[in-house]
Amino acid sequence: MTVPIRRGPSPSATVPDGADILRDTLRRHAAGVTVITFPGPVGFTATSFTSVSLRPALVSFCIGLEASSTPAARLAERFAVHVLGTANAALAARFARSGIDRFDGVRWRAQPDGLPVLDGVTGWLSARTVLRQTVGDHLLVVGEIDSGAVAADAPALVHHNGGFASAHPLA
Repeated sequence: MTVPIRRGPSPSATVPDGADILRDTLRRHAAGVTVITFPGPVGFTATSFTSVSLRPALVSFCIGLEASSTPAARLAERFAVHVLGTANAALAARFARSGIDRFDGVRWRAQPDGLPVLDGVTGWLSARTVLRQTVGDHLLVVGEIDSGAVAADAPALVHHNGGFASAHPLA
């Protein structure tokens, strides 16, 4: 079998930088939508949430170094991750906005240490922060799960091609 040789762009072509390539490529990658919260209350919408390990049960997320919630991410001993379903699109949009009180009009309850847990989400978990590491222009935060609940069975809310979408199982 012959594999075609890919040649680089001609010297006169404009070559996109790595950030442009990453941004353009990830627009085509569907990512689950979550809201991350810290005591304060502080919170933001994130698509960078992922599992890291089952034993111990570790999860992670990234947040931009310049984001308004970054100081809380740097200091918080615990955080909560709220997994969103399609019914939570307005909540995701609210926690993605800057310059507003993201908790105004949102139903939530505080755990004993002040960690906010949002009501009406598909599921949530809380974690004790075990690692913070600056990586490029983001802060990577890893936490060990200490509690959580699955509250509803709903189609997942995903972010794809610059907007919110629904994930449905294929037949």
